[in-house]
Amino acid sequence: MTAATAAARSGVTSIIQNGLSWIDVPTEPDFSRMRREVGARLRAAMRDNDVDALVLLGNGNVVYATGASWPLLDAGLSHVERPVAIVGVDDEYPHLFLPAREGAPLEADLPDDHLHPPLYLEFEEGVEHFGRVLAELVPPGATVAVDELTGAMRRAGDRLFPTPPIDAAPVVGAAKLVKTPDQIAAVRQACRITEEAMVDVQKSLAPGMRQIDLSAHFVRRAFELGATASMLEAIWQVMPASLADGAWTTHGDLALPLLSTERELKQGDVLWTDVSITYGGYCSDFGRTWIVGQEPTEAQQAQFHQWRDILAAVLAVTKAGATSGDLARAGIAAAGGRKPWLPHFYIGHGIGANAAEMPMIGTDLGPEFDDNFVFPAGMLLVLEPVVWEDGTGGYRSEEIVVITDDGWMPLTDYPYDPYR
Repeated sequence: MTAATAAARSGVTSIIQNGLSWIDVPTEPDFSRMRREVGARLRAAMRDNDVDALVLLGNGNVVYATGASWPLLDAGLSHVERPVAIVGVDDEYPHLFLPAREGAPLEADLPDDHLHPPLYLEFEEGVEHFGRVLAELVPPGATVAVDELTGAMRRAGDRLFPTPPIDAAPVVGAAKLVKTPDQIAAVRQACRITEEAMVDVQKSLAPGMRQIDLSAHFVRRAFELGATASMLEAIWQVMPASLADGAWTTHGDLALPLLSTERELKQGDVLWTDVSITYGGYCSDFGRTWIVGQEPTEAQQAQFHQWRDILAAVLAVTKAGATSGDLARAGIAAAGGRKPWLPHFYIGHGIGANAAEMPMIGTDLGPEFDDNFVFPAGMLLVLEPVVWEDGTGGYRSEEIVVITDDGWMPLTDYPYDPYR
């Protein structure tokens, strides 16, 4: 049993990583307290950026600002029947516009005059109505920040926003970076649900299983365990033995991710798994490498050990005050001078109300951006190095940690079987 597991079973978790600093994380999140603390943090970020009102359409941003846990239901309607939030800098509560009231378990936390019927911002009539809503809630001349604009909103132009809105990303991103203990608890619970479901899925793994059978098994079990939503189409990607055997890509490297199909798995297939669910609106992110029906070869086992060495090197420099550049360089050095991640991805990223949030480490934003991104204590980070060479199928796994003042503490606790 790891320190994380033992502590988690004791009630309130005080995880100490190698005797360093720690963060108290409740066993279960207090969602009412979370919403109060997140609201205060968000309004402080608005003041820091001289923003009077936020208009939020992105599902993760609405979840963050309001606490609503909206599962998106039919993905085909996710851009029409979706929640919208308007946050005023001096208003204690956000205004939430929701397609179905049962998607808002926080009704007791919102005054009746802050919970509204849906907005349909993909349509001209809906935007015309939204203009009247804005006029009632946002004073003339206010600085408004928006995270998304639909086509109908853009076409409305000056009629909707007499003063052009600014980008909400710097405001929301700054607020979301540091997580409260309750947010950490929600992410950890999402991870526990995911890991328990994946135990059952991995036990069922055998030649003849289809990728979509694994998806059905995982989703059913995750919802039985308390998942709120499935955040992405589960990935059970069969990795080619060589680049030449894989799908063609514009960047000339491995294709990832590829959608799951009715493909039947075969003995010896190397699977890169990637799944994410939410608990109370907060995400898990699970990745492991599995082999169908057999143990790893000596070469595959060596790749796993190289991956562990890279992860250990990255974690050795992970702490508050470190930069994304520090982690990227540590990973490259441990990989013998090569980037241990796919060129269209990253070696690590944040997580919270979205499965992938800032920072994203090692992207085409470049080394200067990475060197200027300093980690604060309380930030969550998903690390996902990749080790690849022709002939093996490669190795990839993901680990989630919390940044502390002088180190880190783990949130994930899943074995690496069949690798030793």
